[in-house]
Amino acid sequence: MADAIRVLLVDDHQVVRRGLRTFLEVQDDIDVVGEAADGAAGVELAGELRPDVILMDVKMPGTDGVEALRRLGELGNAARVLIVTSFTERRTVVPALRAGAAGYVHKDIDPDALAGAIRSVHAGHVLLQSEVADALLAQEESGGGGRTGSLTDREREVLALIARGRSNREIARALVLSEKTVKTHVSNILMKLDLADRTQAALWAVRHGISD
Repeated sequence: MADAIRVLLVDDHQVVRRGLRTFLEVQDDIDVVGEAADGAAGVELAGELRPDVILMDVKMPGTDGVEALRRLGELGNAARVLIVTSFTERRTVVPALRAGAAGYVHKDIDPDALAGAIRSVHAGHVLLQSEVADALLAQEESGGGGRTGSLTDREREVLALIARGRSNREIARALVLSEKTVKTHVSNILMKLDLADRTQAALWAVRHGISD
């Protein structure tokens, strides 16, 4: 299909890649365009194939998933990266999200749910399985976190849109603001709530009922 979601598979286990490809190839709106066995090869293929979504493991020999994410960011690659891995500990999850992952799911995810996750991150949403979200929320709680009452009405509107996976440009359009003004609101939100980044802000908003 001309408008199918172009997916690149990056995992050091051939049997995993084969299983993913077998399932995804029966999806009408998903097209597997390539495979790589490590992060370095994944980054190279991403530059050549320009996929929409990359399914990537974290723990791989040589260049791991976190380093591959950093390189993709440095190169300005627009692909959305969905981490698919067996590791959901906070020490693994947090660096991957910091490096730019758009989602993080466990390898035992239901196949149909995986297809849904691909569609979700492609649409611009942040997607985390419950155990991953719990790990990040635990980190947020250990670091404090401000109160919703400290936010202005406009900041709450911006935060709600962050929770829906909207970019600064999309938020600016929705609220009829300049991108510069949106960036200022985002900075204020992170400062007031004592959060490190947009992912934590999105989780905070969901947890406190601001994403509705």
